[in-house]
Amino acid sequence: MKKEVMGLIVKRDDGSEIINYDDPNFPSYIYDGWIAPKVTWEGVPHYHKDIEIMTVKEGKVAYFVNGRELLLNAGDTIVVNSNQIHYNLCVGEVAKYVIAVINPRILANSVAVEMQAIKPITDNPDIPYLRFRYINEYTEQIRDLVYDLPKIRHDPFAITMQFYQIWDIIRKQAEYLGATKEETVSDPRMQPFKTMMHFISNNYQEQITLGDIAASGNVSKSLCNTLFHQYVGESPINYLMHFRSRKVAELLRSGNMSMSEIAARTGFGGVSYMSETFRKFFEKSPREYRKSWQ
Repeated sequence: MKKEVMGLIVKRDDGSEIINYDDPNFPSYIYDGWIAPKVTWEGVPHYHKDIEIMTVKEGKVAYFVNGRELLLNAGDTIVVNSNQIHYNLCVGEVAKYVIAVINPRILANSVAVEMQAIKPITDNPDIPYLRFRYINEYTEQIRDLVYDLPKIRHDPFAITMQFYQIWDIIRKQAEYLGATKEETVSDPRMQPFKTMMHFISNNYQEQITLGDIAASGNVSKSLCNTLFHQYVGESPINYLMHFRSRKVAELLRSGNMSMSEIAARTGFGGVSYMSETFRKFFEKSPREYRKSWQ
């Protein structure tokens, strides 16, 4: 794990997340963590090929998958499928959880297993997520398996064994629900939205407009606005400002650049505008943020 990017969501050029695996030679990230309002890892829309599993230990978390809001209480688990746009928000002051981001290829020890048990889930656009809560018979079983993951986070063999058990529950739940349930229907407009996210991540340093963002996805300004509100709950321009502010946070944490240099590198017109915008999202000035991190 790279400590310098702990608590940050780092993305590739296509907008997908670069997972900060615990071991660079084994594709899993397991964390017994917490979330509170305005922390850097709250409300950051992202997607990745890995399967993301979160079980809430205390408090409440609002989880968003492809724009759909799901409220998770203590004991609830959500499994987010490969390449789905998702993020979470804290409901209340602090929530505690166990999260596991694991690449399903660790289960593919043969083509037969991959084709029979893995791809029918990961390649199914009609299963963006599976939620386990009090009404489901598998809730306690998957909860206990996820709770045990932090104890073995540095043991690839033990993780693989545990993930097989979790995956068996995922398959059973998917079979029980079926792939045609109304709540799991996929949206064909997701790709244009991902394209626009990609455009922002590549061009946030420039003075881009709503028209530029919409044109990158080959959609109208109106549809662009609709898609951003649907998937991330904010306007395209607000998403851009939020993205720039997170880049400011990364630079504040990773070096000693001056405020004017950071403002220039992140697309803000000046230090004053950067500070005003940053405070809106993080409830403190850039200087206060840098001091608290140090």
